Amino acid sequence: MSDKLPVLAITSGEPAGIGPDLCAALPEAGLPARLVVLGDRELITRRVLALKPGLEVVDYQPWLPRPEHALEVLHIPLRAPAQAGVLDAANGRYVLDILDRAIAGCKSGEFAGMVTAPVHKGIICEGGVEFSGHTEYLAEATHTPLVVMMLVGGGMRVALATTHLPLRAVPDAITRPLLTDVLRILHKDLRAHFGLPKPRILVAGLNPHAGEGGHMGREEIDVITPVLDTLRAEGMQLAGPLPADTLFVPHHLKNGDAVLAMYHDQGLPVLKHASFGGGVNVTLGLPIIRTSVDHGTALDLAGTAQADPGSLFAAVQLAITMALHRRARAC
Repeated sequence: MSDKLPVLAITSGEPAGIGPDLCAALPEAGLPARLVVLGDRELITRRVLALKPGLEVVDYQPWLPRPEHALEVLHIPLRAPAQAGVLDAANGRYVLDILDRAIAGCKSGEFAGMVTAPVHKGIICEGGVEFSGHTEYLAEATHTPLVVMMLVGGGMRVALATTHLPLRAVPDAITRPLLTDVLRILHKDLRAHFGLPKPRILVAGLNPHAGEGGHMGREEIDVITPVLDTLRAEGMQLAGPLPADTLFVPHHLKNGDAVLAMYHDQGLPVLKHASFGGGVNVTLGLPIIRTSVDHGTALDLAGTAQADPGSLFAAVQLAITMALHRRARAC
């Protein structure tokens, strides 16, 4: 097994947002990896000079050793001039150029994984490209039929059975096949990327009090419990369905390595309360490693030196950990 540091692609995201600012802070974190920032070299240099005037920006040259105390940039040219805080639809395609290069590098093995700074979905769509988010874009680019969103932070890992759906659509979306596939992906990636040989997963019910024996809904009886029984017979360690209002107390959490929530706002408010600004979004089920910050583009903070890089640092550290676990399993 190689002792070399993992090489990670850091996508700088929306050029008018705080992504380039956050990237400028990376060398100060002292993270154990070779971090390659993907984006327009002039733009990133300009932000570095304004925010970290003593930091050197160098071109990424993979055949040379990692430079010390410098920011490595793989140049992806802007489609139009960029100004901090001012969106321009002409650069929607630039943001996707960055993603495409990072994906290609991960698929080829050039990069051990990718960490994404925030993008602005609306401005990409205004630029003429239908874009619903990083997760969907990565799934399509890697021909992955189903991916699972998981947030990590505050001592918790919380995965979602469904993501961005209207609440009235959630019960119909939670089917036995979907829940089975989501749990298999979660179980597989907790083993492969988090070093958990026998992951313990706490599964939330959908209804209040987990349906209370059918008096508050039958999804637990008709869908969730049969799936859990089948997967337990395959050897998975699954607890539930558990009432979501008490699942996140320490008594339950100490017995689990991850939580599966049934919908977005069932699981994420608790985790974000515990870790906002330092949480990490992970896309499970992909053939590549991808982590992300847990916040948006913060246009009002771009270029002001007020953006907090904590979530980016945490996302990079988690990507490093995942890459090392994957490397160890391959040896």
